[in-house]
Amino acid sequence: MRQLRNLALQVAALAALACGDTQSPGTGRLTVLLKDAPGDLVAAVVTIAEVNLQGSGGTQVLSNTAVTTDLLTLASDAATLVQDVVVPAGTYTQLRFVVTGGYIEVDNGDGTTSIYASSPSYPGLPAGATVTGQLQMPSFGQSGLKVTLPADALTVPEGGDKVLVVDFDVSQSFGRQAGGSGQWVMHPVIKGADITLTGSAMVSLGLAAGVVLPGGAALDGFTATLTASDGSTTTATFADPDNDGTFVAQFAYLVPGDYTVTVTAPAGVSSFTTSPALPATLTVPSGGAATLALTVTAAS
Repeated sequence: MRQLRNLALQVAALAALACGDTQSPGTGRLTVLLKDAPGDLVAAVVTIAEVNLQGSGGTQVLSNTAVTTDLLTLASDAATLVQDVVVPAGTYTQLRFVVTGGYIEVDNGDGTTSIYASSPSYPGLPAGATVTGQLQMPSFGQSGLKVTLPADALTVPEGGDKVLVVDFDVSQSFGRQAGGSGQWVMHPVIKGADITLTGSAMVSLGLAAGVVLPGGAALDGFTATLTASDGSTTTATFADPDNDGTFVAQFAYLVPGDYTVTVTAPAGVSSFTTSPALPATLTVPSGGAATLALTVTAAS
């Protein structure tokens, strides 16, 4: 629970810092956060060498410091790619990421995994990794990949502040190349949400008195999923980060609004009921944290 509070405070701090700094006339500030919608891959690592913004204010390089990140770690957290960068006020139509390399690790379904990389010598590969095949990343290291902006534009007001959350949908962004070549292709599905202040959520899970999970199952084997009004989903595993017996699924940098909450049981639990009953509705406020406490009342 302490981790979730810290994430919420971090978001609030971004806004507070932006409001307190002095800006030149005709400029605004922009923060870019990167998160992902989870997929079935074991790892999905990319190196983003540059982030730039294009529009009425010209081309603005927001960052040219290379960042290598595993997109799968961003399902319930986010990476700050750009923070409080001063840019000319105006309307921008394109946000581009220059991606210079990457790799994915794929579950083969038999207890083994295979790695597909943009190059066998990609610096982001784990030590001693064996590369099975190629991950094609067409032109992303030269022209960059375009982020779909809300309403196809991002307006930075003079003296204003913007937080842009970029959601990289891992589940839709990598696929096998047709024809049985054994290669994989990166075809990114990413979108930007223009948000003044994001929200967060925490779902807790406990056992009612006398309830015992079957088959040696434990609460940390359950997962919670939030489904937004547009159908997009975010999933997190229950954990006990404070070792206080309270298991929580934490979600950060959420678009404010209503979410449908569902919970999936681990293997060995065929059915279960909770109080309150599932699915449930959780409303995430702008700049705030929403909570939902669930109790397992029966399991078989």
